Amino acid sequence: MSSKDSNINNSESYLIPHNDILEYLTIRVESVYTFRDRYFENHILEDAIHKNDHVNKLLEENLKIFEETETAALQNNKAKYYYLKGRLLNVVPKYSKEAENLLSKAIKLDRKLVEAWNELGECYWKNDELKKSINCFEGALKERKNKISLRNLSMLSRQDTSNSKIDYVANVEKGLNYAKEAVQMDPHDGLSWSVLGNAHLSYFFGVQQNPKTLRQCISAYSQAEKDIVARTTPDLHYNKGITLRYREEFEEALKSFNQASLYDPTWDPPKKREFQLIKYLNDIKELVSTKGKLKTKRLQSLLNSIDSKQLGPYLEDTKNILTGENAKLVPVKIHELKPELNERKVLLGKVVCSVRNEDTVPFTFCLIDETGTCIVVTVFNLADGRGVIIGDSVAIPEPFVTDVDFEYRALRYNFRLIRVERPLLLAVNGKLIQKHQAAGVQMSIFKKCD
Repeated sequence: MSSKDSNINNSESYLIPHNDILEYLTIRVESVYTFRDRYFENHILEDAIHKNDHVNKLLEENLKIFEETETAALQNNKAKYYYLKGRLLNVVPKYSKEAENLLSKAIKLDRKLVEAWNELGECYWKNDELKKSINCFEGALKERKNKISLRNLSMLSRQDTSNSKIDYVANVEKGLNYAKEAVQMDPHDGLSWSVLGNAHLSYFFGVQQNPKTLRQCISAYSQAEKDIVARTTPDLHYNKGITLRYREEFEEALKSFNQASLYDPTWDPPKKREFQLIKYLNDIKELVSTKGKLKTKRLQSLLNSIDSKQLGPYLEDTKNILTGENAKLVPVKIHELKPELNERKVLLGKVVCSVRNEDTVPFTFCLIDETGTCIVVTVFNLADGRGVIIGDSVAIPEPFVTDVDFEYRALRYNFRLIRVERPLLLAVNGKLIQKHQAAGVQMSIFKKCD
């Protein structure tokens, strides 16, 4: 326990006369939330493993104070007392039936108690009663517009999945609008910025995959990190890691997953994501260097079978396939590719292996050209089961190249990567991929306190 753990048991600082017992209890409750939300202002990261225990200890101490003051507080204002005690019990991630009962009582006594509506919504959410949770946050908004209801409705709207694509898109757009409203109400609230980042991410995956949207997402997370409360929430770093993983900024993604684990060592998803990404990168590194582990005879057979006829539509002018302009693409070898976009160029090669990816997105494979040089290719927006197989010829127009080169946990990653976001432009075995082979991408976005 750190030297600053004395902050846990500082009840004496509040034991001063109060004319209003409910004002005193309010101060007590808010002190518990401040301790939880600003824990790392007074504790080092190594203390993170003890955070929940410290919060629970402080919760128990304050519940005793509520018991001691219950009679006087109920005589003053029953609704407010039930709300405050329910809010206190709600400070931990675990669902509390007692908190639900107290908050329900508070609302029955005072329908205009917005804070109680919001707390009850959180309570139902912890118990996976999402419809009831939504009703609570909407009930709060009917009484008063507030950022807490807005950002929670943003998250819940995006979790309300539907079999209908139209309904799903509507839910995602609704969630984005709620998040924007929350930020507008308080531009300095990091939690609202974090939710906005998640909303942009959902929009990118579920509605329109515009690179600008991903930039907005990262920008929102950066704003969130300016706030100490948001910056020390593990889910911010986890979701940022998901975004960076999709952008193939692998080093930063790994750091984000690790940061999420540091803020909550008991939470498994960030550790799992970090492990999976490291394995994915290790597999890429090995398969590129060994050219898919193919035997020499098999590899030579593939090299001999590469034929310019397999360029398919890219043998001719590519009007209406790329930019709508007449453009004869020039065939290039892998070693001739430059970083980023290679305009008016086309790469032809043979698939030597696929790379296992736990997420299934992107579909990843290794490609060799006629010189025997190998490169990794990641293809987004492919429908399940529609990837290429060993021996397929693949022509990639205007390839976008990234040179991956970094070190993480004493391991070095150094390879070239081609990223394909529009699979319909790929020519496989001389023919363009068909529309039914493409699909939208969906990703998991986390709210840690679920």
